[in-house]
Amino acid sequence: MTLNLNLPKKQGLFITGTDTGVGKTLIAGTIARILTDKGLKVGVFKPIATGCHRNWEGLISSDTEFLANCANSDLDFSTITPVGYLTPAAPIVSAAQDNIPIDFNKIADAYKDICQNCDIVIVEGIGGVRVPLTAEFDLLDLAAEFALPTVIVTRPNLGTINHTLMTIDCISAAKLKIAGIVINSYNAIEATVAENSAEQVITQCSGVNVLSIVPFDESINIEAQNPGELTAQALADCDWEKLAQM
Repeated sequence: MTLNLNLPKKQGLFITGTDTGVGKTLIAGTIARILTDKGLKVGVFKPIATGCHRNWEGLISSDTEFLANCANSDLDFSTITPVGYLTPAAPIVSAAQDNIPIDFNKIADAYKDICQNCDIVIVEGIGGVRVPLTAEFDLLDLAAEFALPTVIVTRPNLGTINHTLMTIDCISAAKLKIAGIVINSYNAIEATVAENSAEQVITQCSGVNVLSIVPFDESINIEAQNPGELTAQALADCDWEKLAQM
């Protein structure tokens, strides 16, 4: 089944992860900041967010605030993230708990607005690619609608090889392009043999390039809008604009 949202084709990247909490927002926001600093107008988009907080504007995600800040976006948070839930869970659960079905037309309308007002888009997913949105659709179905090259954010620690290879298999089966992998929060001082060998094994077994290894930085705080000092340095050498044109 397909969603058939008829989304516009735009130069950009879709940022996904092998799991929740791997640092998708950090990487997506930092890429947006790098491109913004190059003079591009970057449209950031996180179509669905759970675990939101409520303020005078309505339901707001800290991730959305971070992305908007990184891209110097003047768009409403409700455009950057058109579907938000209070309940911190998979979207299929949050939608049922909050009693608000996912409005895919709302997602499509917001994305069209963003595409009309930017040079390049950075779209961040939610959870891993197989996280269910509804009983019929998962995140991979939504990613297919954007048809953007995918950046996979993964952990450095034991288990990441399996999770990363399975994510690659899912994306490849959907016939989506993979721009590459970012290994996030690598602690060189405390790294084990498993962590030190993960990059080589993932590349060897998948043929997908590791674009960057982002060091562990305890100062990172998404809610406080702090991307840390090391993330941008680690990602700066990648030609993100070229990868977005795959």
